[in-house]
Amino acid sequence: MKRVLVAGGAGYIGSVLVPSLMEHGYEVEVIDLGWFGNYLPEGVKVIQKELFECTREDLSKYGQVVFLAGLSNDPMAEYNPSKNFIDNGALPSYLAYTAKAAGVKRFVYASSCSVYGYTVDKLYDEDSPAVSSYPYGISKLQGEHGVLQLQDNKFSVIAIRQGTVSGHSPRMRFDLIVNTMFKNALTDKTITVNNPAIWRPILDIRDAAQVFLRALQANESISGVFNASSGNFTVGQVGDLVKTEVEKRTGHKIKLNILDIDDFRNYKVTTQKAETLLGFRPMYSISDIIDDLYDHRKDYGDFDRDEYYNIRVFKKIDEKRLGR
Repeated sequence: MKRVLVAGGAGYIGSVLVPSLMEHGYEVEVIDLGWFGNYLPEGVKVIQKELFECTREDLSKYGQVVFLAGLSNDPMAEYNPSKNFIDNGALPSYLAYTAKAAGVKRFVYASSCSVYGYTVDKLYDEDSPAVSSYPYGISKLQGEHGVLQLQDNKFSVIAIRQGTVSGHSPRMRFDLIVNTMFKNALTDKTITVNNPAIWRPILDIRDAAQVFLRALQANESISGVFNASSGNFTVGQVGDLVKTEVEKRTGHKIKLNILDIDDFRNYKVTTQKAETLLGFRPMYSISDIIDDLYDHRKDYGDFDRDEYYNIRVFKKIDEKRLGR
């Protein structure tokens, strides 16, 4: 069980998770197409390969598989819905099926709280309705269903429904709520809040790494769906917190630009199940996220570089594929 494959492990979350797993004694290998480069520690074996081409023989040497691959947000899913449903719905099902046939003991799937869609004044647990009507949320739920139906007493399957992940990663992104607000506060001294009333669970990337670690460490009898967040906030609250923290650190006055744009994604979640069964305890706050981003601010250079925005990278890859 100590030998782990992280599928899609060279991305934003994987670049934090893989070093953490190594620190906890896991032997980690990664399969990744390299869309976003490779910021993993030196010595990590990275196989550049399409996951649909993985065979039983390829997976037979691993005790556990973590699936971080697929399209990672709504803009990518809406730009190419067909690839979204293939990579977020069919691909994890195929890889879990192949892993089980190869004798892998556990499959951990990176899902999303986006599956909940729009909720009103309720704290959702894992048994609450999942009613997303957007391609990304629908595809993540399809991925869950595909992998979970393979679970049995010899093959544990855990799906982690993550809140919106934010924070510093060696493979950095500035298209995530806290990261975007931080970037705009530093570069424009303005934070835009599209709809202050909408709820979002926020997940510090270090807490994200922790919940995947806990899933790998869990008793082999444990399977199921688990919410993971560091806390629930309205988008208005996030804006206020980022404004306060950036002003505190820079001494500059930050302006809030409050809009009223409709958003049919609104959800807040409880993580009690993950705390009880996996031992997951969120450790970080939005203030901690800003601390980490601010400490690394000089590493980022031009905040507008295409590599920091998944949809831009995705479009470039698509245009190259089509010969445009």
